[in-house]
Amino acid sequence: MTIPRKRLRTLSRYSFYLLFLLAPWLDIFRFDLNAGHFVILGHAWIFGLEPSQYQCFDTPTQVKHLVFNFIVPVVILVSVFIFLSWKYGRLYCGWLCPHFSVVETINRLMEKYLGRVTLWEKPLRDSKSGAWLLILLLCLLIAFIWAFTILSYVLPPFELFHDLLRADLTFGPSVFLLVMTLVLTLDFFFARHLFCKYGCSVGMLQSFAWMGNPRALVIGFDKSRASLCQSCDNECDKACPMRLPVRGIKRAKITCTQCGVCLTACDSVQEKAANNEPRVINWVSGDKAVEVDRKAAGFDIKRLKKST
Repeated sequence: MTIPRKRLRTLSRYSFYLLFLLAPWLDIFRFDLNAGHFVILGHAWIFGLEPSQYQCFDTPTQVKHLVFNFIVPVVILVSVFIFLSWKYGRLYCGWLCPHFSVVETINRLMEKYLGRVTLWEKPLRDSKSGAWLLILLLCLLIAFIWAFTILSYVLPPFELFHDLLRADLTFGPSVFLLVMTLVLTLDFFFARHLFCKYGCSVGMLQSFAWMGNPRALVIGFDKSRASLCQSCDNECDKACPMRLPVRGIKRAKITCTQCGVCLTACDSVQEKAANNEPRVINWVSGDKAVEVDRKAAGFDIKRLKKST
């Protein structure tokens, strides 16, 4: 079960990341600031009102076009998004969001070369020489690509790229690229998790919708089998990209992205222990999800280890 889930998530993340980078170039979705309208799947999205038709429509007809060509589609999309968040939590964050993909990538590199996942944790081992600089430069490169991509959502990307190669960008785009690259570099290098937890409005919307549904999908902990955690050094918590208490109560992990990385970590622990036991954490929903807070309340793995 672990391998298909990991492969599916890897495929969804990389596919959406490529979509994020290529959508403006392929006219899949962008806002043409020069033309003053959206472009969706190669077609101008101007609410069904061509400029040449403005004089042909009376006010009620214009309002009708605006409602059915813009307001209704937006309301439907937002409603579906909120419903999925209410039922499954931050599914978009964990399985699609390009920013979260960067978070996990930088996490892995920092853990491998610096001995820590974030700058705010104590290193588990000495860092490799020059690793700080290499990771910082990588963050800078990704930040610049992101800044250019974001700008290409509002300006024609081919013209923008041509001007960039010729060093002929106008003042506005130049300032935007410099400032956005700096901001994103600081975000990727220093505050990846903080932004996901507290700075992302899309993520917080999902979290609030999820918390409003006690039966929603959540990581549940089988407290009756907590003894299996004695030989584990909190590997599920360490694996969590958001640095959350995986076995804690629901409100303690309000920013859980349902990425399932903690499940993979628990699988690995049980395989190494060679006890043929299923993992002690898993996704649950419905009545089982309602029990998560009650079963997790008062659980303290450190106290458990001291008592044995």
